[in-house]
Amino acid sequence: MYVTTFLRYVRLGGRCVCARMVQRRNLSGADAINALRPFYFAVHPDFFGRHPREREVNDNSLKRLNGYLENLQKPGARSPKPANLTFYVRDTKEKADSSGSLLASEFRSVTFTLQSKDVLSTVLDVLRSCSLSVEHMQDVLKDETEKSSTQQPGTAFYRPIKWDKTYYTFTGFRDPEQELEQARRVEPTLSLWLRNNESEATKKQNASLPRREELKRLKRELIQKLGLLDIRWQRKWGVAHKCSQLQSLGRLSTQSPEALHILRGNHENRIHEMTLDGLNFHCAQMFTQISFFSETGHVIVFTDQSGMNASGHVMLGTMDVHHQWTKLFERLPSYRSLFQQSDWLKERISHLLGGIQVIHIERMGPALPLEELYSTLNTFHKRLFPQRLSLHPRSMQGLTMSLENDRSTPCLHEMGHFIIPTMCDTLQLQNFLQSQAQEARRRMRRKDKLEAEEEDIISSCLQDLSLHSLSKEPSVLSSQMIPCCRRLMEERSPQMQGLHLYISHFYSVMQDGDLCIPWDWKG
Repeated sequence: MYVTTFLRYVRLGGRCVCARMVQRRNLSGADAINALRPFYFAVHPDFFGRHPREREVNDNSLKRLNGYLENLQKPGARSPKPANLTFYVRDTKEKADSSGSLLASEFRSVTFTLQSKDVLSTVLDVLRSCSLSVEHMQDVLKDETEKSSTQQPGTAFYRPIKWDKTYYTFTGFRDPEQELEQARRVEPTLSLWLRNNESEATKKQNASLPRREELKRLKRELIQKLGLLDIRWQRKWGVAHKCSQLQSLGRLSTQSPEALHILRGNHENRIHEMTLDGLNFHCAQMFTQISFFSETGHVIVFTDQSGMNASGHVMLGTMDVHHQWTKLFERLPSYRSLFQQSDWLKERISHLLGGIQVIHIERMGPALPLEELYSTLNTFHKRLFPQRLSLHPRSMQGLTMSLENDRSTPCLHEMGHFIIPTMCDTLQLQNFLQSQAQEARRRMRRKDKLEAEEEDIISSCLQDLSLHSLSKEPSVLSSQMIPCCRRLMEERSPQMQGLHLYISHFYSVMQDGDLCIPWDWKG
């Protein structure tokens, strides 16, 4: 009888008491939306149109967050299970928050566990987990503090009841502490995730097959028609998006063939004094006549902005219209001249620094415009030339370096290349290069070995698992990709056969059926 009465109290009266206790700390739905405005502004999928993977992750996480908040607002509903969410947060300030792991210059990845039992605490947890300000909620927090301090005797206050473990065993109710611990520790295993998502991936991939074939055809025809070396994309856009970009370029080539004729090779340009975006340079000191790209065509890269990048590839901004593309093609002779000037500066810097090769490291995020590269090289060369460092002409041969404007001290990257500040002190630079040259060569040998091993194991993995394709996110290192592929071959899951596999940092099924898995997946 006692047990029956006790359970009735828990299920009926206890729920009412809990409802009264939580009521004080609950926000309305409208209040929660207003409080989360900075968060929505930082993570809303509409701001990630150029980042399809991150857009999809944020979209899924927002749905789960909204469902969590809705459950908290339902009267009499059980507390929702703890949820582990990942968001890509845009850096809305001028400088990125260093607490997040930057995946691109615009956003960072944040993962946190929802466990709060009321809307107010959940909203605060979300904002603080994303390092967003809660100043706009000070009035709400102040009211809560005042209410707590002026509690009348007998008035309900918020304090979660902590039951003995035997209570959950006897009643069959969920233990919130146990669920929270599981949410923190449990990450889906690869086999479980594949079982739950393989059918969706297969369905999306089959639906995308006609578009994939159309993409191959459009790319092949445009490369041949325009005399290009290749057509590439900076972002991992969907197949339909890529097709529309190629169709747009194809229409321009049909409507204005003379505008794209300059893309072909065999152009000779006599260089005198030229001006490009305010950068004046005189080429008579170098040569009187140069043949640019005389034997090969260009590489076109669809990206965020139009221009030419540091590698000499023609960038077509996906948000630009045909008129802007046409203007870019008209300026290609000037860009070619600037590219040659940049190469000459690299050679001069190499000569002054013992034969070290100046390279540009492609990073995630916006591509480096050629104008910016030239300006950086020119500034560094002007600082370096008068000093005449005492480096042996071939002492640094075989080594590489890149220049960065936002760095104050030189460093040696784990892959073996030097990262040198543009405004670096020349004496400090000489000492650093000489002292780290041997270590740089060792790291470069290790990098070459890892890259060769990575190439071999990717080929083996493709064949052994019967994958349609296997690629990785640029931020995944060779030292991470190699063990990932080895473990995949040991796992030998038949559910991956015939699919496109993309190694990244999270699980996701992309819009065209590509399977995205973390490199450190759990078995």
